Amino acid sequence: MYDLSPSQAGAHAPGATPTTPPFRKLLVANRSEIAIRVLRAASELGIRTVAIFSHEDRFALHRFKADQSFLVGKGKEPVAAYLDIDDILRVAHDARVDAIHPGYGFLSENPDFAEACGKAGITFIGPKPSVMRGFGSKVEARALAEKAGIPVMPATGALPYDEKEVEKLAEEVGYPIMAKASWGGGGRGMRVIEGPEELHEQIAAGRREAKAAFGNDEVFLEKLVRQARHVEVQVLGDTHGNVIHLFERDCSMQRRNQKIVERAPAPYLSEAKRAELCDAAVRLAQTAGYECAGTVEFLMDAETDKIYFIEVNPRIQVEHTVTEEVTGVDLVKAQIRIAAGARIGEPESGVPPQHQLKLDGNALQCRITTEDPLNKFIPDYGRITAYRGATGFGIRLDGGTAYSGALITPFYDSLLEKVTAWGPTPEEATARMDRALREFRIRGVATNLWFLEAVIGHPKFQSGEATTRFIDETPELFEFHRRRDRATRLLTYIGDVIVNGNPEVEGRPDPGPQVRQGLPATLPEVPAAEMAKDPPPGTKQKLDELGPEKFAQWMLEQKQLLVTDTTMRDAHQSLFATRMRSIDITAIAPYYARLLPNLFSMECWGGATFDVSMRFLKEDPWERLATLREAMPNLLLQMLTRGSNGVGYSNYPDNVVKHFIAQAAEAGMDIFRVFDSLNWMENMRVSIDAIREAGKLCEAAICYTGDLSSPHETKYTLKYYVDLAKEMEAAGAHVLGIKDMGGLCKPAAARLLVETLKQEVGIPLHFHTHDTSGISAASVLAAAEAGVDAADAAMDAMSGLTSQPNLGSIAAALEGGERDPGLDHGKLRQISTYWEGARRFYRGFESEMRSGASSVYDHGMPGGQFTNLQEQARSLGLAQQWPEVEKAYAQVNRLFGDIVKVTPTSKVVGDLALYMVSNGLTPEDIENPKKEIAFPASVIALFKGEVGQPFGGFPEALQKKILKGEKPLTERRGALLPPADLAAERKEAEKKARRQISETELSSYLMYPEVFVDYATHRRAYANTAVLPTPTYFYGMEPGQEIAVEIERGKTLIITFQALSDPDDEGQRTVFFELNGQPRTVKVLDKAMAASGKIRRKADDSDPAQVGAPMPGMIVNVCDAGSKVKTGDRLFTIEAMKMETAVYADMDGKVAEVVAHTGQRVEPHDLVVVLEAE
Repeated sequence: MYDLSPSQAGAHAPGATPTTPPFRKLLVANRSEIAIRVLRAASELGIRTVAIFSHEDRFALHRFKADQSFLVGKGKEPVAAYLDIDDILRVAHDARVDAIHPGYGFLSENPDFAEACGKAGITFIGPKPSVMRGFGSKVEARALAEKAGIPVMPATGALPYDEKEVEKLAEEVGYPIMAKASWGGGGRGMRVIEGPEELHEQIAAGRREAKAAFGNDEVFLEKLVRQARHVEVQVLGDTHGNVIHLFERDCSMQRRNQKIVERAPAPYLSEAKRAELCDAAVRLAQTAGYECAGTVEFLMDAETDKIYFIEVNPRIQVEHTVTEEVTGVDLVKAQIRIAAGARIGEPESGVPPQHQLKLDGNALQCRITTEDPLNKFIPDYGRITAYRGATGFGIRLDGGTAYSGALITPFYDSLLEKVTAWGPTPEEATARMDRALREFRIRGVATNLWFLEAVIGHPKFQSGEATTRFIDETPELFEFHRRRDRATRLLTYIGDVIVNGNPEVEGRPDPGPQVRQGLPATLPEVPAAEMAKDPPPGTKQKLDELGPEKFAQWMLEQKQLLVTDTTMRDAHQSLFATRMRSIDITAIAPYYARLLPNLFSMECWGGATFDVSMRFLKEDPWERLATLREAMPNLLLQMLTRGSNGVGYSNYPDNVVKHFIAQAAEAGMDIFRVFDSLNWMENMRVSIDAIREAGKLCEAAICYTGDLSSPHETKYTLKYYVDLAKEMEAAGAHVLGIKDMGGLCKPAAARLLVETLKQEVGIPLHFHTHDTSGISAASVLAAAEAGVDAADAAMDAMSGLTSQPNLGSIAAALEGGERDPGLDHGKLRQISTYWEGARRFYRGFESEMRSGASSVYDHGMPGGQFTNLQEQARSLGLAQQWPEVEKAYAQVNRLFGDIVKVTPTSKVVGDLALYMVSNGLTPEDIENPKKEIAFPASVIALFKGEVGQPFGGFPEALQKKILKGEKPLTERRGALLPPADLAAERKEAEKKARRQISETELSSYLMYPEVFVDYATHRRAYANTAVLPTPTYFYGMEPGQEIAVEIERGKTLIITFQALSDPDDEGQRTVFFELNGQPRTVKVLDKAMAASGKIRRKADDSDPAQVGAPMPGMIVNVCDAGSKVKTGDRLFTIEAMKMETAVYADMDGKVAEVVAHTGQRVEPHDLVVVLEAE
């Protein structure tokens, strides 16, 4: 447990020269990183060591690095424990130590502590108390500097408590000024004061910080130099009057006067200036009779190169490591040896004389803190769930409690790790540091790693031009992306599903343990060498070679039936509500390209898959398209678009539709099947023109309805279809689609329609149908016999029912004849076997339909809607009344005048059908002008003409009742909409998504604003969950289960779920995983506990009236309930890690409620204040 005892450190290892340790036993009166640094140095010198720790630090690493460790300050506040001189000396006496090293901070600059050590007969490793008083007080230090002939900055003495006197002193120095703590450093107590209106508030805040950090609230004022460099000189003095310098360090990289990056030597100093600076520091130390290690700090005016003395830190500095790296001197060991009487320049001190000290290379140090640069550097705390450090040649780490599982508390400084890089040149040292920072992985708490990368990578830093205001004046430093931390976010998602379930599968049939544990679908067996080759050329290359017009002519010239596989879109849309995930679709895509290169096209995108992928599957449809394009470079990709509706359900401005089509074409889409839900050509023209402009193949589709084979059909006659086909050809369609979305086109009707259209139009025909009736394959074969050029079908395992007819069976039926599509049956079966396995994952979404349904000829419901409407009926509690819903659907269709039924019109029919069944309404009730009906909004929009104009118009009486006298539209809705301001829409989308968005994501937002924002929120919280195996995404994991998750090519996470804890007092459960063999935990809120009201109230980030805690900490002060506030007024102040942060109002109003009061500890996002607008 105590890993640095002298025997373990090898102080007297065989062959080593025995030396007498400077001291017998040493206590370190400090904590964390500096305590460990001193303990290590003492151990190497053969000194036994003692650590102290507060109650809050009982798990801190430094206590285990000593031979002994003891609790101090029992019952005291966390910081006060380390300031308890009497108790520290009690421990020292009990442990029989003969030396104490104070480290830095806490009591390191307190002369009373040094005196108390002396009185107790214990050597204090530091300057004499008198020297500490002289230098510890920055006011007295200035007087010493003036005595030594060193220029000083205009400043006051210690400030009195009389406000009028303070105002007078501030005026004498001249604004802007800096308030500083007289005792201590590290930026604590420092405040920039721009003018008299800020004076008293900032001084009060500075006093509180100084008191908390150093136990003394004395502050003074100093003139502020705007463009300054902070440069300091390391000095070392012994008890024999010798004083040397160990050159300088540049500490200009600061934020809130807290050093962030330090380096040695300073890159901007000439040799003459270096000598002047170092000589001044030595002269000052000699004047004071300085002993031990200290730092003389100077401000250097960047414009004039003049130097001004700031202060002396009579202790070891945080940044001492860079000096050690460029001089080879161990400063901590030197402190210990000098305190024991060693003379500088003699071997026993370990410090050479001044003339032998040389600079060797360059070093820089970065302070890794648990601060979030994108959240005002607010300190974070919690448990480090994963820690992977950076090592290697030229990298040194000095850390505190930095390891996987370590608990970071809110009570102390946010420093986590110091990284020091050495290199022969500044450039190499910086490059080495950059590599190290990128190599770090710290999870569980926020860090400033990326910010440090931005700082050291900036040209001004690398050139040495940067000043102390560099960070404040360089906003681009904050224009960086957070480390994606994909593993933690994915684990959080999996944990959430394990704890709370996925609402998408709630109440659905359980697919069984084999499916839930991820029994994989079987991919075809294709030799790896074959898969590594480019796939053979296919129709994609033909289209690229010929262009759309000539390609259409090529289609007409083909004898074989060209086959489109709909498995990747319409098949799963129809069978299980479009729930198939990208990972299952894209996995088989490369095999299609190699096994079935002679397919005509792959229908894989658009339609309902677009919004469902974002809405329910939390996936980016554009990423799916990009992956499919890459995986199938030889096959035509085909999509479905709804004319003026794009891939949405409402009308959009024309430029939105054009933008979408342009993006889809650029992303790799080849064939656009465009239709209108009412077969109204006016709604299709914008899309047709945009597709042609993009140079892609435009397939304008006629939506088939009615019964062309029936002698009683009087509305949707052969003339209707011929006229419509000619209109589409004249509009510029390259291909004519026959879209039988309900599976209503009987074999005789298919033969008649195809034969007639082949005579009437000169473009290829492409037939699409659904197998709801169970006999649609006969319609495809009849269409093939009649000369249709292309037809849709679904792979065997995904065919039938509401999907498309069986592709394998159609290919077999046509085999050997003129229309043989030339598809290999064995390869088709391999592909189908994969789909059979993948389909098991979606068992919970399958409908109850087990066979063909001839009832489709009565209601005409589209195949894709059949399962969706069943889902809606189920959610409304109408699952047992499905026959009534079917009947009502047919009744609504007749009430509407027998309209074309396809999304979105089919949805309107379904909405009213469900409304009728839910409310027990009859068709007579709907038509009765005296009966008041609250029609669904979709019905009102349809009859208003917002969707389009149906063939033959709407029934006038019903339209009048529905619209209640409102005048319907008579022209295209999109034509009446002003063009969307795409730049403004992008700005709004990025504001809501909290990030920049791509052009394709803008299209998603324009189509579905709320859905896109919800998707973006999910992705921000959980990363790209599309990479998770489907059973894991829907059902989570079972204990002991292991999965492999490829987050990108060549990067795979191995995740094992181990255990789940009971909920804690705040309703959080800990989920235990192994990630790549390393333990990892995530906290997940049990929503059942949250619903019970037993946990703290949280602020709603989207509501400016709810103001939450931005960080963990304690409320220092808070405004009173009922008080009036204006935008910018301070609401409350929170303190954590000895730093205070004020929170201001974002709106005018009054304080309606104070939830967290002064002295109360809060967690991030805990509700503190509720405002009320006035």
